[in-house]
Amino acid sequence: MRHILPACLWALALLRIATPAHAADPAVDKLKLPAGFTAEVWAKVDNARQMALGRVDGSGGTLFVGSSRAGKVEAVRFDAAFKAQRNYTIATGLQIPMGVAYRDGNLYVSAVSRIVRFDGIEKALDKPPAPVLVTDKLTTDTHHGGKFLAFGPDGKLYVPTGAPCNICEPGARYARLARMNPDGSGIEVFASGIRNTVGFDWDPATKQVWFTDNGRDMLGDDLPADELNHAPRAGMHFGYPYCHQGDVPDPEFGAKRPCGDFTPPAQKLGAHVASLGMRFYTGTMFPPEYRGSIFIAEHGSWNRSSKSGYRVTNVRLKDGKAVAYEPFLTGFLEGQSAWGRPSDVLVLPDGSLLVADDTAGAIYRITYKR
Repeated sequence: MRHILPACLWALALLRIATPAHAADPAVDKLKLPAGFTAEVWAKVDNARQMALGRVDGSGGTLFVGSSRAGKVEAVRFDAAFKAQRNYTIATGLQIPMGVAYRDGNLYVSAVSRIVRFDGIEKALDKPPAPVLVTDKLTTDTHHGGKFLAFGPDGKLYVPTGAPCNICEPGARYARLARMNPDGSGIEVFASGIRNTVGFDWDPATKQVWFTDNGRDMLGDDLPADELNHAPRAGMHFGYPYCHQGDVPDPEFGAKRPCGDFTPPAQKLGAHVASLGMRFYTGTMFPPEYRGSIFIAEHGSWNRSSKSGYRVTNVRLKDGKAVAYEPFLTGFLEGQSAWGRPSDVLVLPDGSLLVADDTAGAIYRITYKR
């Protein structure tokens, strides 16, 4: 292997906030959650984007956090009570190292055209090893160039590549979800017609992948919806750039292929909400109605006349179908001004939910108590 140089929702009740002194943020008391839920500022991480959980044992564990603007990867060590204890810098100077994934003691990090790996990372948090190059064969575009990473139940590393534009016919290397072997070999397309996915997860019951997709811009305030998609098998096409939200032909490209050629979304999300990280809720701390549902970080609109998103939403499933879509964590948006923007969610082994906020530079922990 080659080495590279080290880069050394309801508004049902106002939140009860448990804010540690080391991570105080006066804006957090404006958040809202359903009754019985509590939030705390769990850790401060600059420009926090995707999160990945490392090994967890009786002494605690490690959370790895990517970034986009900050260009660095951090680790947060937590104790057996799931309380954050200390931050470590794993790498700096990387190009949009948004995606992080953990496997067999090693940390994988995306950096636009490259994926690198930090071997034995938890044994070397104080002095991280030089990163090993896994692949440098991904696209180099920075427009939609940040790449969420995750290992699937098949042991493959899944990597999306967004379209390098708002709307275009980008070619086979773009607008897709691909997968590869852990060593970077065997790259193959799993799904296509995906404008920009920045979050995906596997149903723990069926082992099938679900993913968010950001809809195109410049069709007005209310079109098209962002999408939550379901891909039970390889080879499916989800419409981009010909059809949006399953039923809206693109004004420029829609005449080339009808919407009926493509797989419609499992759930239409809000228009321009910028749906990013998503996870199935696999814990038991939350009430039964949340178990097996999907939490989605909606980063928030940038070009809508009245802002949308800036929240965490919940999609509930029944028999593999989406049956409800509703706000869960709100309050980041005050009028038309946002003090925070959710970017990812992750379930801890105790059943609490972490929410990354790349604008406030924080990770919140959501717990429930009757």
